[in-house]
Amino acid sequence: MSTTYVNRAPQDTPGNWRTYLALGVVLLFSAFPVYWMFVISTSTDEAVSASPPALLPGSQFLVNATEVFTLNDVFFTASLINSVVVSSVITVSTLFFCSLAGFAFAKLRFKGRNALMVVVVLTLTVPSQLGVVALYIVMDKIGWNQTLLAVIAPGLVSAFGVFYMRQFIAHAVPDELVESARIDGALNLRVYWSIVLPAIRPALAVLGLLTFVMAWNDFQWPLIQLNGTDFPTSMVALSDLASGNYVIYRRVLAGAFIATVPLIVLLLIGGRQIVRGIMEGAVKS
Repeated sequence: MSTTYVNRAPQDTPGNWRTYLALGVVLLFSAFPVYWMFVISTSTDEAVSASPPALLPGSQFLVNATEVFTLNDVFFTASLINSVVVSSVITVSTLFFCSLAGFAFAKLRFKGRNALMVVVVLTLTVPSQLGVVALYIVMDKIGWNQTLLAVIAPGLVSAFGVFYMRQFIAHAVPDELVESARIDGALNLRVYWSIVLPAIRPALAVLGLLTFVMAWNDFQWPLIQLNGTDFPTSMVALSDLASGNYVIYRRVLAGAFIATVPLIVLLLIGGRQIVRGIMEGAVKS
């Protein structure tokens, strides 16, 4: 067995033409639905129903987008603003609480630590749909039903985020570094803020993107809480666009493409940190 690639990080391994061919095929299949969505969003009703369908974008995107934003019963502008608010708050809260809990589970020694971690992991096996009725009752008791607070509150922390942060911190932050900070007089919160957070920025980028996308694409709970109100989220507004006896697909896909743009921008901005986080996690022993 050749020792050429022993102790070499995955990102240092050179690729060949097969690698680039496989990546190109995966990219093509992954990007085509977004491209096709854009093509339909720029087309007329005649072009949408044409056979064979057109593969090149049309010139009606602004017309279709204007219709989406001016529909009186959809509130698409408000839905985008609400989605930004909900997703941003949930993402920031998840990053803070999950990294703090992950630091506690990874580096602090307290009674019942492993048992509590098992309980956290076990919650991942419970489908979220099972708790919808109980959650709705709780939100009604505190008077938050039909508000954005009811949509935000259940997502402020996630079991997956706690588990992911715990695993990353356990490998990325040496115990010796934590102990040396404590010898210098740093309290736990100081260690978390000054040592742990700078070391886990790539993991925070990965978790932040996953959380933002999940919150942005969440449909069931916002539909239960905000359906019929004047302030839906983008997914609820898209469902309103697609409702009715006759669906205007150019309008629906124009709205879907507009709702996808923030996610694409976020991926372009945080792509480097995301790749770095994934690769660092892959080479940890």
